[in-house]
Amino acid sequence: MIYPAFIQKGGTIGITALSDGNKRDTDIIRLDSGKRQLSLKGYKLLETAHVRSSIKGRSSDGKTRAEEFMKLIKEEEVRWIISAKGGDYLMEMLPFVDFNQISLNPTWIQGYSDNTGITFTVTTNCNMATVYGCNFNDFGMEPWHKAIENNLTILEGNNIVQTSFDFYEDGFYDRITGLESYHTDKEVYWKNITGQEEINLNGRLLGGCLDVLLNLVGTKYDKTACFVEKCKEHGVVWYLESFSLNSEALTRGLWQLREAGWFQNAKGFVFGRPAFYDEQGEISYKEAVLSVLGELEVPVILEADIGHKAPAMTMINGALGFISCKDGKASLRMELR
Repeated sequence: MIYPAFIQKGGTIGITALSDGNKRDTDIIRLDSGKRQLSLKGYKLLETAHVRSSIKGRSSDGKTRAEEFMKLIKEEEVRWIISAKGGDYLMEMLPFVDFNQISLNPTWIQGYSDNTGITFTVTTNCNMATVYGCNFNDFGMEPWHKAIENNLTILEGNNIVQTSFDFYEDGFYDRITGLESYHTDKEVYWKNITGQEEINLNGRLLGGCLDVLLNLVGTKYDKTACFVEKCKEHGVVWYLESFSLNSEALTRGLWQLREAGWFQNAKGFVFGRPAFYDEQGEISYKEAVLSVLGELEVPVILEADIGHKAPAMTMINGALGFISCKDGKASLRMELR
């Protein structure tokens, strides 16, 4: 596994819009606040041309987005690239991404949601670690939530243990100033759903947003089966979360990934809180998951601090992850080897 060098004080953080860009006034305020706060902590910021652009859900066309991204990859001083926003159309840039160049210039690449399209493909195509964590604008909240502090601490090379948070943001709230933190209003409780009172998982971490992963399966960017075979010694701990899959889509999607060989060597599964979920046929999230993964006879955890319902842990694709979960509380330790 290739691990990029961690960022150091005086280093440069690149910001680019791999999917959508910033358009609303509150988003611009949040973007500028994030740049200011990271600058005060000793970092340089390099923003690409279309971070402040949003046209029909895209910061720019796919080729332009890829060119701006690759320009940051080639900049030797850039050690960490963070996607500005999520969206729906990142896949349009993938045909123009030079994965060989990425392998030659290892750089931390971070984002979540639609950015799964780049974090997951870089890890599985280049055997290089990437970060499934917040998009850049979350660095603009004042003050920072513990999840954001953890994110920076980890990318500075500190091997911390992340623990489950106390409360999470159950709904979605419009920002008034642009500087708001997460609106945490519901108690966090990780759920072990395969019968174990305590679950202890360890293996290579791999995952992201299921809505995006289902678009990748079977394409030329899908090197997942080969990657998990390389991980056979340690096995894979899958972390997954869904944005808007209903019970039918979730069931069919997991079945598709299982049959495509993605879950060979799986040691267990950790699912984040779904952003939107509709129980078609009165099928709960738990029932949908177990109907496909139950036969694998590995531990499964739901309602984890991963994904769209913030706060979320920082997950490093490819790292060895050690997850413990008991009585609704959990911890994650990662080793980069």
